[in-house]
Amino acid sequence: MKVILDIKDSKAAFVMELSNSLSFVKAKPLSGENVVLIDEIKEAVEDLKLVRQGKLKVRPARDLINEL
Repeated sequence: MKVILDIKDSKAAFVMELSNSLSFVKAKPLSGENVVLIDEIKEAVEDLKLVRQGKLKVRPARDLINEL
């Protein structure tokens, strides 16, 4: 199983050391670019959920293409 943790910078070294001390855990920090990408994907999934619930209106892709 993969888990993403949001850890305060001041505690990150401790959590990484603790994680790496456990033989059944493989931990590695994410790069800044990966963090941004994950956040954007999370936001897109949340938007999609809102669209499916009818709480967020969308424009048809054809309208966007026609504007170009």
